[in-house]
Amino acid sequence: MPHPPSRYLAAGPRVAIRPFRLEDGPEFTARAGQSKDLHRPWLFPPDTDKAYADYAGRLLEDPARAGFLVCEKDSGDIAGFININNIVRGGFQSGALGYGVFAHAAQRGLMREGMELVIAYAFGPLGLHRLEINAQPGNTASIALARSAGFRLEGLSPKMIYVDGAWRDHERWALTVEMRSGR
Repeated sequence: MPHPPSRYLAAGPRVAIRPFRLEDGPEFTARAGQSKDLHRPWLFPPDTDKAYADYAGRLLEDPARAGFLVCEKDSGDIAGFININNIVRGGFQSGALGYGVFAHAAQRGLMREGMELVIAYAFGPLGLHRLEINAQPGNTASIALARSAGFRLEGLSPKMIYVDGAWRDHERWALTVEMRSGR
């Protein structure tokens, strides 16, 4: 059943974004379970009720995080998720994006549209100035999304983030308000 438009923070032609809710757990974990082959070894979204409750709880309660579900407008189905983590205020006004698409929605352009909505929300209502994406060099789908959304490659950080049992290299991608506005 589609979610009422009033629940959405922003909408595009095919997708809309909304905050995580605890009651989204069954759909989210089922989709995460169906998407393991797509996500591994890059991403490990919660796939149990307890893991989802902990994950969503952190996104809902921590002011340094904002979580968004990318939903298909026609059905309301969750296509993926985009989180802004490590939000720093003051002179920095920055956050780090993490994201994942679910298998049923992959390679349909839905996350690209959802990314645009999240960027606009981050630079608008959230008042951020800079967004960063850290992606493992072999994660071509993640890098393609960053590039297509206008992020610029700023460098490589060796052994940056602990993923799947080891410290992994990550490319650092960034986007600022000025890059979006052409200033």
